[in-house]
Amino acid sequence: MFVDSHAHLDGKQFDSDREQVIAHAQEAGVRTMVAIGNGDGPPTLDAGIQIADQYPFIYATIGIHPHEARLASDHAYSEMERLAAHPKVIAWGEIGLDYYYDHSPREMQKQVFVRQMELAAAVKLPIVIHCRPSDGSDNAWEDCLGLIKDRWAPKGIGGILHCFTGTWAQAGRALDMGFLISFAGNVTFPKAQQIREAALQVPLDRMLIETDSPYLAPLPYRGRRNEPAYVKETARKVGELREISMEETGEHTSRNFYNFFKLTEIIESKVPAR
Repeated sequence: MFVDSHAHLDGKQFDSDREQVIAHAQEAGVRTMVAIGNGDGPPTLDAGIQIADQYPFIYATIGIHPHEARLASDHAYSEMERLAAHPKVIAWGEIGLDYYYDHSPREMQKQVFVRQMELAAAVKLPIVIHCRPSDGSDNAWEDCLGLIKDRWAPKGIGGILHCFTGTWAQAGRALDMGFLISFAGNVTFPKAQQIREAALQVPLDRMLIETDSPYLAPLPYRGRRNEPAYVKETARKVGELREISMEETGEHTSRNFYNFFKLTEIIESKVPAR
């Protein structure tokens, strides 16, 4: 049993065979997937919901990615407030800071991040964090974790650091603020020793796995389109690091997911309880 806690199933890379990709994941033992609802930014904030509505085992998020922070508007915030009431929406994200590409000005990214934390707190939805620093710098991590500490941690709701690429020290700070740490296919990359060190030290009951598909396909699929079925390779690598089986990693991380979101595991076509 596996859960892909973060997949961009709305991506155009899946337009020709989305249904088959989802079926393939189920055949591989992926019981639950989360369709991340950033879309291409406003006005496609319901991108994850549109997919989740078609499958009982897929959930959704909503949120404005830091890349599109420049597109945030009062209308977009109002639309997200409306979408947050949808029964398949379990989190707000991915949101945060990206200083690597700087598609939106950094101060604007911070403002949009804070505003979305306020909206998520109002409806008591956990947040899914994207944090990517510029090359050779921890500046985005310092800003991101600092904003979480000041503006989010006191709410006691927690969230997920998705596709974690930071240090164990940074993971530890997030754990102390009630977050789960999610590892993606890049944990298998040869140069990703820092990620593997964190994956070895994060408590097993505070860990999730994901694909971030269609991006970051793990070995041995690197260079191809990623898809939810490949979350097993992340489980395999984490299992090697922890000296447990791929299946045990899948069971632990799936249980963490269901417990954190207060969901019941989906068996066949049953709709899980909220």
